[in-house]
Amino acid sequence: MTMSTALLTDHYELTMLQAALRSGAAHRRAVFEVFARHLPGGRRYGVVAGTGRLLEELEGFRFRDEELTYLREKEVVDESTLDFLAGYRFSGDIFGYGEGDLYFPASPIMVVEGTFAEAVLLETVTLSILNHDCAIASAASRMVNAAGQRPLIEMGSRRTHEWSAVAAARAAYIAGFASTSNLMAGRLYGVPTAGTAAHAFTLLHDSERAAFEAQIASLGQGTTLLVDTYDVPEAVRTAVELAGAKLGAVRIDSGDLAAAAQEVREQLDALGAFNTRVLVTSDLDEYAIAALAAAPVDGYGVGTSLVTGSGVPTAALVYKLVARETATGELEPVAKRSVGKPSRGGRKNAYRLYDEHGHAETELVTTSGAVPDGGVPLLRPLVRDGAVVGREPLATARERHAEAVSKLPQDALHLGRGYAAIPTEFA
Repeated sequence: MTMSTALLTDHYELTMLQAALRSGAAHRRAVFEVFARHLPGGRRYGVVAGTGRLLEELEGFRFRDEELTYLREKEVVDESTLDFLAGYRFSGDIFGYGEGDLYFPASPIMVVEGTFAEAVLLETVTLSILNHDCAIASAASRMVNAAGQRPLIEMGSRRTHEWSAVAAARAAYIAGFASTSNLMAGRLYGVPTAGTAAHAFTLLHDSERAAFEAQIASLGQGTTLLVDTYDVPEAVRTAVELAGAKLGAVRIDSGDLAAAAQEVREQLDALGAFNTRVLVTSDLDEYAIAALAAAPVDGYGVGTSLVTGSGVPTAALVYKLVARETATGELEPVAKRSVGKPSRGGRKNAYRLYDEHGHAETELVTTSGAVPDGGVPLLRPLVRDGAVVGREPLATARERHAEAVSKLPQDALHLGRGYAAIPTEFA
């Protein structure tokens, strides 16, 4: 049986539900919005990721006998609330930015409409997924930009929670990574997988030559040989001697990568292995990748920095009530006014405006319902009347991201801390 996702939530969501049921306000229509007050880490843009995963989790958001028994035994809520939860099904609407698209401060990247009782329970699972995946995709996008046309492989599974690793591989692929080492990401999401051998494989054998012979015999001349277990020049000589000019690639995982890559490239060329690629790994992030731009490197493997958001492990997204039904049945804006954490009330629409050259210049957020001339609408239906309608192939999100980045102004790709690439305006 598929595991329920209903307890991927915070205790206070259920106590709010219980109190709202008691007051009679639980069934009022409500609009919640997911947005970021700022872009953490001085980033120029954020990347929407995790939408597809959230839609999957939503379909499993059911309180079954096991979950209800737990809540009853722990006295989390009363019996009338348990009765409500037993029949819980989200029957509202959800709109969101397309996965892979970009967002900026105050972009309403997801809008959840339903009764308060239905919508409030989705806060934690929504933020858990989007905060993680958006942070990873945002970091990955910077790395892809820094790499230029050189491919990147995601290889951070051993540096994070086992299921976070799968989500990270998916998010990185959306942002332009070519492949992942994580086989579960390949199975669940179709992300291309890649991998050859680690230092342990070389150390297992009686000699480096024996290890290379075994790998080539098993995987063919096009394999990638790890050449920095002992002496790099000797390993490169042995690799070309055994595999010939058809050797697929060599990987360098330590030392001064720029200098080592230059030396290895020269050695490969001298040995006639002109088409053998040079791949580098070893604690790379977007800054290290950018620093290697002039080096003869053909691809990068990124692990720890990718799965930790390159120092920004959360997207700082929040889930706030922005409109609620009044006693007369009208929908009125509501907003926090607390110091340092204000929000803007009202059900919003969002549009991206472009200049005459096709570059994005403004994120326009409206509450009036008016459609601006030339504005490209950003919110699209994801759920209608409780049914998922916005599911799409991962390749679509990947293509959307590449297109969105191509339309940014050039300074949006700078790695230094700065302001959002385009301003958010309200109308």
